[in-house]
Formats: sequence, C-alpha cells, structure tokens
Amino acid sequence: MFITVMFGAGCGELVNPWCSLVTLTAHLKQRGQVPPDATIALLAENGQLVSLDEGVDGRTSSASSSSGSPQLQERGTYVLVKIIRGKDGTPTRYESLLENLDDQCPELAEELRWLSGLPTMSNGRRRRRRGPREQGPPSRAGRASSLPSRTR
Repeated sequence: MFITVMFGAGCGELVNPWCSLVTLTAHLKQRGQVPPDATIALLAENGQLVSLDEGVDGRTSSASSSSGSPQLQERGTYVLVKIIRGKDGTPTRYESLLENLDDQCPELAEELRWLSGLPTMSNGRRRRRRGPREQGPPSRAGRASSLPSRTR
C-alpha cells in the first residue's frame, strides 16, 4: 500500500504507511521540514483529517507499536498539515504544509479554515458536521479528486 503526500512547493512523496507510525511520522516531518516536536496530520482529498500523533479517542497512541492507519486509503493523495494546539482557550489551528493550497485546491483550504474555526470564504455559509473534527465522516464524500498526483 502506498500513498502520495503533498507538501512544500508542489512536492509529492510516495510513502508506504504500513511501517511503524513513529517511522512514518519522523519521515514526513523530515521531508516536510517540520520541527520534530510538532504535531502533524494528513488531509485527505475528501476533507477528512487523519492525525498521525493521536489515537482514535484523542489520547496519545502507542505509536511505537502501531503501524499504518486504517483511515489512509491505498493510492490516496494527502496534504501534510501541521496542528497548532491552542493555549489558554485559543482554538487549535491547522496549517497546510503545501504552499498555495488556496490556488491548488480551494475546497481543502476551506476545510482547514473551517477546522481551525476561521471564517470560510464560501458565501458565508457554514457546513454542519457530525462527530469529532479529526475522525468524523468525510465532509466532502464523493467529490472528484482535486489534488495533483505529482511526485518528485
């Protein structure tokens, strides 16, 4: 099983997520030039956010023993996202590590704004979602692939 992870200035990396989660996370942080202490996630083409550093219920997982993620779709394309936890009551923010996400994939940029609690640019309308933000059903299920599948 392989997935494509997009980051930087349109860079894509083909990775096998069925290695240990620690190895996968460390590799993506290195390739995306993310500090080792940062928290990252992958944003799928359908808008689902897949956290790589937490378990299903939000607690830290035993990442050293787990491998892969059942939420990652084989041959899927994902955007590397940095999670910036809010302090003192400020909300958690989600920052795309793919430059120009607004230009390349406006729907996913909108999704990250919505997840971060920022105003969306879609005519002031706000979608309703069920369940936790990082684990809920895909908000844009059935949407055609909009991420470029490029690797370098």
